[in-house]
Amino acid sequence: MPQNLSFREQIEKREAEYLAPYATFSSRSKGRLYPDDPCPVRTAYMRDRDRIIYSKAFRRLKHKTQVFISPEGDHYRTRSTHTLEVAQISRTIARALHLNEDLTEAMALGHDLGHTPFGHSGEFALDAVYPPGFHHNEQSLRVVEKLEGPRGLNLTWEVRDGILCHTGPRLPSTPEGQIVRIADRISYINHDIDDAIRAGLIQEEDLPRECISVLGNRHKARINTMVTDIIKNSWGRPEINMREEVQVATDGLRSFLFERVYVGSIAKKEEAKAQRIIKILYEYYLENPDLLSDDLKGRISAEGLERCVVDYIAGMTDRFAMKTFERYFVHLHG
Repeated sequence: MPQNLSFREQIEKREAEYLAPYATFSSRSKGRLYPDDPCPVRTAYMRDRDRIIYSKAFRRLKHKTQVFISPEGDHYRTRSTHTLEVAQISRTIARALHLNEDLTEAMALGHDLGHTPFGHSGEFALDAVYPPGFHHNEQSLRVVEKLEGPRGLNLTWEVRDGILCHTGPRLPSTPEGQIVRIADRISYINHDIDDAIRAGLIQEEDLPRECISVLGNRHKARINTMVTDIIKNSWGRPEINMREEVQVATDGLRSFLFERVYVGSIAKKEEAKAQRIIKILYEYYLENPDLLSDDLKGRISAEGLERCVVDYIAGMTDRFAMKTFERYFVHLHG
């Protein structure tokens, strides 16, 4: 390797030699919102990964619900552990397909930074009370573009695209973003089954036979089937997907989770309470904007009070939201 090249340039040169021709190369990024001198050691996507990991929003994920609100056991997933599982699955697929692992990991680590407290129940509550609507992928993009520091995290266009498009109607513009989108689903389907079994909501034998016969009858077997099928089916082309048989079985497990776990189960008995907390806090901060953080109070004139209240609540952890609610309402009103 030529010694006149920086470490970053050496890595970029290796990418050009090793990655698939349709991969997303660090040296060809569409750039950042604000000009930034390149790092002599890290590529643009390696730098994005580090910025996400060091952010306050990333640290808060460990105290945000995945599915089970305030579980008593220590082994239930949080938003943080879900994020790490998505990153691990994403890197495995990207490496096998000769795509950009660093870009894939950065997207995966940042994809849920805008998630609300109390999981999707908190998201639904904010979407109901905030007139323009609320979607966690859009909030994740807002976190990295505006809310983390005076200029956000100033990430590359490709990472921001992957964060925004990991769910919703728009597909990612890069194959690495497609990997994160499908890895997110692989992760939550399988770990939500695992957590639901741990909670006693379902038994392994309850899982639909037509799905298990294709995917496997154990947690690690199902993940292995999904991941290896994606690698084999996507080899040599920029579209990332499963074979139809595996996709149908995967969708069947997701439908089973909605029927038995996500909707109406005892695991969701706290959802109504959680949504009530979110809605009451939203109204309370609209009436008391002086209680918002200083940086958000400074944004009110430019972005509007409702937008800033949503940003404040979406950034809360579960326990901070509950403690805040108790401080303002339970202690005052009995």
